[in-house]
Amino acid sequence: MAHNVIVVGVDGSEASKAALRWTVDEARLRHARVQAVHAWWIIPMLEPGGQLAHDALDWGEEEATERVRTFVAETVGAQTEVEITPVAVQGEQASAVLVDAAKDADLLVVGSRGAGGFSGLLLGSISQQCAHHAPCPIVIVRED
Repeated sequence: MAHNVIVVGVDGSEASKAALRWTVDEARLRHARVQAVHAWWIIPMLEPGGQLAHDALDWGEEEATERVRTFVAETVGAQTEVEITPVAVQGEQASAVLVDAAKDADLLVVGSRGAGGFSGLLLGSISQQCAHHAPCPIVIVRED
């Protein structure tokens, strides 16, 4: 691996939990570091269960990064073999933030909720945009 870094997009969903778990397992095999990237615009990551934190609109980068740190800890526990860096980036388009974060990565991993209201659409919009524009190989992890 050229940079020994895997970037994974996280948003608090079950799909991003699956993507993060897959990424940590892959990083362990490759002896790589992980950057867990959360892109947010006005509202950072939701509380568990999809609820908006009562003070979320007042959050800045520090609070959003702490939310990503908490999400990582709750999803993968206190494992110590893989270095995981939580990153929160304020940006209008999540796919653009993830593609930019992956510019020096060996792999980009995203979850896919896909097939929302359209049975023929197997990728979600963010994973589809990342697949078209990623500067490195991409893995799209489905929940199941």
